[in-house]
Amino acid sequence: LKEAYNIEPRMEFSKCSWEHGWNVKFKKSGKSLCVIYPRENYFTVLIVIGAANKEKVESCMQDFCDTIQTIYHQTEEGNGQRWLMIDLEDDNEVYHDVLKLIAIRQEN
Repeated sequence: LKEAYNIEPRMEFSKCSWEHGWNVKFKKSGKSLCVIYPRENYFTVLIVIGAANKEKVESCMQDFCDTIQTIYHQTEEGNGQRWLMIDLEDDNEVYHDVLKLIAIRQEN
């Protein structure tokens, strides 16, 4: 992400009751592309799909793996957004689909 989008990640400690602890934020032009939460033996990536990205994401939904499709459909929409929390353990199809979601998020 650092190289692909020419951005510097920011490490922060969140006191938010929803995700308390350390995270790494990737922002481009003031917009959050994703937040990465380090875990033991894996990472959780938060990607917010808002109104500007919803149509594009849903139009390519059939191209995403079953895991991403399930997470997307099971995540409730609030204020026109879906906050996708995606666990990454390996360089697999979920990982590559997360990169696709971040690319779509970066477009708008």
